[in-house]
Amino acid sequence: MELDDLKYQLKNKLATDHTGLSQPDIAELLTRRTVSITDKLKRSLWIEIICGFAIIAGFGYVGFTSDYISMRIYFSAFAVLCVAFVVLLFYLLRRISRLSATTLPVKSNLQTIVNIIEEFTRRYFQFTMALIPVCFFFSLYLAMSEPKPMPQAEKVAKSIFDASWKVFTFLTVYTLGLCIGIYYFTKWYLRKLYGKFVAKLKECIAELGEE
Repeated sequence: MELDDLKYQLKNKLATDHTGLSQPDIAELLTRRTVSITDKLKRSLWIEIICGFAIIAGFGYVGFTSDYISMRIYFSAFAVLCVAFVVLLFYLLRRISRLSATTLPVKSNLQTIVNIIEEFTRRYFQFTMALIPVCFFFSLYLAMSEPKPMPQAEKVAKSIFDASWKVFTFLTVYTLGLCIGIYYFTKWYLRKLYGKFVAKLKECIAELGEE
């Protein structure tokens, strides 16, 4: 049932039979309005969990099968990092499922869910942006420390970067482009998966305050 329909039914019922409704009855009607939103939040978490498992499998495969030590270290390290991230996602999923399953107090539970998701998305964004220079310098260090030669990569590098200014220009443009691209993509991504549902929950919380 749509949110507007539930709101209309609630107002009609309050208008016609206000004295006959108990607090649990009102809470049950209000809870129905938010269950679909919290379900979508949980679905977003499941999407990230599934993607996390796929990334772990892909990174783990490269980490175990690559011929180069630098590649094995790099992808293995981030596979372990993804495992920690998936564990966090499972924890958030459990918290939201537990809060959305209880009936009372509706407003308090919804506010808790909003606070959890907002804190999660804020830390998510900060961690993603902080990870960019870490990945860059970590990969650069591993590439320079690789004991096994990479003939194809060296051939391409020598043909393109035949002067030091070209290397500096490439690294500068690449880093700036990567930071800007990831910044806007992460903003859009978090808004798509979580932000719009948090905004709807805030609307529901505001309406609960008006009842």
